Amino acid sequence: MTDSLQVKFDPVAALDLARRVLTIEAEAVSAMRDRLDSSFTEAMALILSCRGRVVVSGMGKSGHIGNKIASTLASTGTPAFFVHPGEASHGDLGMITHEDVCIALSHSGESAELTAIVPLIKRRGARLIAITGNTRSTLAREADVHLDASVAQEACPLNLAPTASTTAALALGDALAIALLEARGFGTEDFALTHPGGSLGRRLLIHVRDIMHQGERLPKVSVDALLPLALLEMTRKGLGMTAVVDDEDRLLGVITDGDLRRILEKAVDVRLTGVREVMTATPRCIGPEQLAVVAVENMQSHNINGLLVVDDKHILIGALNMLDLLRAGVV
Repeated sequence: MTDSLQVKFDPVAALDLARRVLTIEAEAVSAMRDRLDSSFTEAMALILSCRGRVVVSGMGKSGHIGNKIASTLASTGTPAFFVHPGEASHGDLGMITHEDVCIALSHSGESAELTAIVPLIKRRGARLIAITGNTRSTLAREADVHLDASVAQEACPLNLAPTASTTAALALGDALAIALLEARGFGTEDFALTHPGGSLGRRLLIHVRDIMHQGERLPKVSVDALLPLALLEMTRKGLGMTAVVDDEDRLLGVITDGDLRRILEKAVDVRLTGVREVMTATPRCIGPEQLAVVAVENMQSHNINGLLVVDDKHILIGALNMLDLLRAGVV
């Protein structure tokens, strides 16, 4: 190995090489796109008819790619897991049943650890999809369906390190997962159920009803009230607004901090002014069953900081502002 002290770093040459790597890998994916054929839909059909799980396997760099493909499949509606081919020969083959579909990845199609377990997979009655870069390889011949992930060259200057080939296999796995997602009608709510943790889960699972202020925390005044009462209600509830309702709690309007500032600029006698005179009569509303992320979109598109929540009869039942959405991790 070259002594690190003797390395000569040329920034210009490094950038040129990086661009060449990206070009080679992009061209590899583009070429694979152009040769997609009926074998892709045959692979889809095998997986869609599968009553068990999709079992993905591969050695070395192909194994790392296989792990990611299995993860993507599982999170997009196709139950899948990864089995290391070396471990499969020492007991993990028991994870595979006759109801499963196996996806084997190998650029050469001749990985000894994979070819050794192929007969055992087939003996169990599982179906086999091979993703290789060699259409004449053992894996390609033995598979029920072969997907061609061959590349013209690796991005490595030595044409040895798996680079373009692993990128091509990964892209093909993504294409398969997303095509299956579409075929299954896998939607936003389904995606949320497989991603409950983190910001993604919060954005997709939290509804307005989960975070809205209601009951005693809900700011509201009667349409016959004077402005001092509205100001007191806004101060107590801390949402920067108060709803204006009739005797049946039907929403008639809203008064916000911004409305109060504009009123004061006009030198209006606040003590004698009724809320009916200054309220906004068509406030922005949202339903309690809407996703909280929809509330964010509404606030941003209309440049407002809060929303009132009403039922299907326009009865006021809640309120929320941008701070509530921030606290919930939706923003």
